[in-house]
Amino acid sequence: QVQLVESGGALVQPGGSLRLSCTASGITLDYYQIGWFRQVPGKEREGVSCIDSSDTSTYYADSVKGRFTISIDNAKNTMYLQMNSLKPADTAVYHCHADQYYDGSHYDYWGQGTQVTVSS
Repeated sequence: QVQLVESGGALVQPGGSLRLSCTASGITLDYYQIGWFRQVPGKEREGVSCIDSSDTSTYYADSVKGRFTISIDNAKNTMYLQMNSLKPADTAVYHCHADQYYDGSHYDYWGQGTQVTVSS
């Protein structure tokens, strides 16, 4: 059974840092494109960051570029989002995501989400 489980969300003050983790079971993340998304109630889901496994290039939303860093630890089958210089606008539920195309099929998985709240 495939499962992605996020952790690390918390209440932090503006300017603080958090590291979100997403541990996978049932799949090997090294074989997937991986990414992080966030969502606020009443607003559309926003893509935050991803790694293209085909060339290992990274992508960041303009709103987080220079502050967030995506990474993967293949030995632990875990992906991370390091978040620095946090702003109130970063408050959201953060979801990890993994997908791949293999043998003519698309495989797409989401974590349940972890809450990040940035407030004074």
